[in-house]
Amino acid sequence: MKVVRTERAGVDADALLTTYARWLKRQPLAPRSRDAYLAQVRGFLTWLAGSEHGREALSDPQVRDRAVRDYKRHAKKVKRWAPASVNQALAGIDGFYRSLAAGRPAVNREHLAQVAPRALEEGDQRSFLRAVEASPSPRDRAMGTVFFYAGLRLSELAALDVADVEMSARSGRVKVRAGKGDAYREVPLNSASRKALDEWLPARAAQLTALAEAGDAEGTGVDALWLSRSGKRMSSRAVDLVVRRLATAASVELSAHVLRHTFVTNLIRSGADVVLVAEIAGHRRLDTTRRYSMPSQADKDAAVEAVLVEI
Repeated sequence: MKVVRTERAGVDADALLTTYARWLKRQPLAPRSRDAYLAQVRGFLTWLAGSEHGREALSDPQVRDRAVRDYKRHAKKVKRWAPASVNQALAGIDGFYRSLAAGRPAVNREHLAQVAPRALEEGDQRSFLRAVEASPSPRDRAMGTVFFYAGLRLSELAALDVADVEMSARSGRVKVRAGKGDAYREVPLNSASRKALDEWLPARAAQLTALAEAGDAEGTGVDALWLSRSGKRMSSRAVDLVVRRLATAASVELSAHVLRHTFVTNLIRSGADVVLVAEIAGHRRLDTTRRYSMPSQADKDAAVEAVLVEI
C-alpha cells in the first residue's frame, strides 16, 4: 500500500487506509472495485492534508460535508474528471466514512446522461457475423451465432446442456434453467441459430465418439452443449475467450455484454414490444429494457449533424 503522509493536517492516513482496506474486503465487491475505491480515498486524504478542513473532517459532520463538497469541486475543476469518475470518488468516500462508523456525507452525485447501453454499430455487426461464418470450428460458429441472436448472458450460454435445445424444421428454442435471480425462461432460436446448431451437434457427437474410442472416458457422457477439446464442459471464461477471438478476427472491439446489448437493442429498434423484449432478455424490470430505447451517443451526433444548414 502506498504511504500517504498527512502530518500537517494531523491525520493518520496510513491507519485510516488500513482500516478502510479491511472494511472493503468484507464488502461484496469485485477486486477491481476495491482497488479503485481505495485509490480514490487515498487521493481524498492526500488532498485533505493540504486543505483547511484537516482532522475535523473526520469527526465533525458539518466539516465533513464541506470538505467532501470542496473535494468534489476540486475533482471537477482542477482534475477535470468526468462525472462518472467524480461519482466513483464519492462512492469510495462514502464507504470510507462508513468504515469509520461515521455518517454518509451529504453530497449530491453528478448527473449522468442517460444513454442506451453500448451496442455494435450495423457495420461491426456484419463484420462479427462474417468472422463467425468464416470460423473453421462448427462449435465456435454455433456459439457465436447463438450468442448474437439469442442474447443470453455469458453464464447462461456456458450452462446450456444439449437437452436445453429444442429444434424443428421451422422453429426452435433454448431453455435457460437458471437465469438471473434463478429464473427460468425460453428464448426462441432463429433460422441462423438453428442452422449453426444443426452443424455443431453432429460434430459434438463425433468428438465424444472419438474420445471414447481413444479410451478417454473422462469426456464421455457429458451433457454440456459446448465442449472443450478434451470433451469437458466449457467454463464461462472459456466461452468468453471464444467470443473475443471471433471479435479479434473481425477487428471489432466487444465483450459478451456488448453482444447481449446488441441483441436487445436490435429487438427494440425493430419495433418489438418492450414487454416481449423483457421476457426474451430475462429482465425482471421493464425499466431495464426501456434503457435500450434511449439514444446512443452516435444517435445524438447524427441528430446534431443533420441540422447543418448549407450556405
